[in-house]
Amino acid sequence: MKISGRDVGDGHPVFVVAEIGQNHQGSLEVAKRMIVKAKELGADCVKFQKSCLTAKFTRNALRKPYSGANSWGSTYGEHKAFLEFSLEDYKELQRFCAEQEILFSASAMDPVSLQQLLELRVPFIKIGSGDADNVPMLRTAAAATTIPLIVSTGMQSWSQVQNIHSIIKGHPSAALLHCISAYPTPPEQALLNLVPLYKRRFPELVVGYSGHELGLQLSVASVLAGARIVERHFTLDKSWKGTDHRASLDPEEFGRLVRYVRAVEGMNVEGERIVEVLSSVLEARDFNGEELALALRSVSGEDRKLLASEEACHRKLGKSLVFAGDFAKGHTLKEEDVAVKVSNPHGLSPTWYDQVVGRTVARDCRQDEPICGEDVAGSFG
Repeated sequence: MKISGRDVGDGHPVFVVAEIGQNHQGSLEVAKRMIVKAKELGADCVKFQKSCLTAKFTRNALRKPYSGANSWGSTYGEHKAFLEFSLEDYKELQRFCAEQEILFSASAMDPVSLQQLLELRVPFIKIGSGDADNVPMLRTAAAATTIPLIVSTGMQSWSQVQNIHSIIKGHPSAALLHCISAYPTPPEQALLNLVPLYKRRFPELVVGYSGHELGLQLSVASVLAGARIVERHFTLDKSWKGTDHRASLDPEEFGRLVRYVRAVEGMNVEGERIVEVLSSVLEARDFNGEELALALRSVSGEDRKLLASEEACHRKLGKSLVFAGDFAKGHTLKEEDVAVKVSNPHGLSPTWYDQVVGRTVARDCRQDEPICGEDVAGSFG
């Protein structure tokens, strides 16, 4: 695949993404400092997270009380609003990145944000793990064939990973990232050998790794396993307020990561040889042979499922099918009547989207209510 004119894939340099996400603390100035530092450290791209809150969350989810050390507001909606940049802010950051000669992009966290990012002509569209089962949005992103597409696969079953592949395989410039949505990811659940498995099963796609583990060695090992895109969360200070900072890399760590990736990206090794190579490449403080062996255990496709370590993230940010409007009992649901949002409480998985569209509503329902099996006619097997 090509990203902004550069080749990404086997035989080419690894594409390194500094995931700023919302570690900017809601400050444009902090975001710009992070961009400058990421460029200095050798990142190819900085990436943010673009959300339209009413398109991503139901009203109940936004009204949910949210208190604690990491909260920026009394409700989850207030908290997220504090951290969210406007579209004009994104345009300013995009211009700033161009001045710094580093690529700028963002994860599209909902359909509205996807359209905005397409209009911004970002160098690639990223669909994060929280939307990897969002069937209608995946289809929209896959149809935008003039912009490269990258999809993470955290919290997904092997069946859904195969479904993602079926949706995006026709895109001329697409990538699939192995990811575990646990902050931090325990080494024994890192499942790094899904990287070569993805490469064997989905040869038309570039394969990469989005890591949330503590330390550097698993991300470097993913490169030896075949990853050609590496994405890690980036922070200026791990002690800052926010839930992502602990599993992020600070500037010193990110600089070492880039150095290690460049040292191994041309190597072709597998299995136990990965441990051997990393024992000689990594500094002692970054190498733990026992944890590395756990992360490199043999896996099959059936190991890609919702893991115990991912359940907390899924409860908080996993999406559901919800009603997109008010409908009377007996109404036949059309595509535009079914939305995919973070819902409190949860409803049917978005993977049921095609099975729900076309069914009749079994009760009077209201906009943003989650769609459960008993809410529509027919059974779900």
